Amino acid sequence: MEIKPLNDNVIVKGISEDEVTKSGIVLPDTIDKERPEKGEVIAVGPGKMLDSGNRAPMSVEKGQKVIFKKYGPDEIKIDGKEVLVISESDIIAIIE
Repeated sequence: MEIKPLNDNVIVKGISEDEVTKSGIVLPDTIDKERPEKGEVIAVGPGKMLDSGNRAPMSVEKGQKVIFKKYGPDEIKIDGKEVLVISESDIIAIIE
């Protein structure tokens, strides 16, 4: 299914990273079950509507990896896969 977010919303697929202890033991992401704070952008809305009637350009693009506020996104399921809906203002940085 294709999804097109509205306004300044961004759809992100969360990236979970396994944690490695100092002794080399890998702790899988299932240990703490925390929400991810990193993700890959899979869809971007057209931008926020300004008072002038124009749209503000989005600062992220599909395919970019981003860091976002942990409790900012809403979780939804699309085709059985969990994705996050984030307002552009909750995205902190782009990972290059």
